[in-house]
Amino acid sequence: MKSTMFLSVLTLSILLGQDKPAPDNTKTNQRDRNKGSVTADQQKMNPADRELTRKIRKSVYDDKTLSTYAHNVKIISQDGMVTLKGPVKTSEEKENIASKAMSIAGKDKVTNQLEVAPPKS
Repeated sequence: MKSTMFLSVLTLSILLGQDKPAPDNTKTNQRDRNKGSVTADQQKMNPADRELTRKIRKSVYDDKTLSTYAHNVKIISQDGMVTLKGPVKTSEEKENIASKAMSIAGKDKVTNQLEVAPPKS
């Protein structure tokens, strides 16, 4: 009885895809540990940087053609310089978000570190 129940639970978890390992963020975490790497907790809290981030975030969020991935990218402002990080669905989204940030912050003030996420299988 116990072995039948175990096999049933095992079969069910395999069918539901629960046998897959959790995503591995090791490379991203290692990259973000580099001294020059900007992370979201480094967002400056001065009024000018907060307003810059707010304007870019609103521009991205208001664009309903963008995916949920794109709506959730990290926008980090430090002394007028903006870093964009996170996954997007397509290279078009990557360029679209960078363009929005550049039009608000200035062309030479945006570092685009957005990554196109691999398609889900």
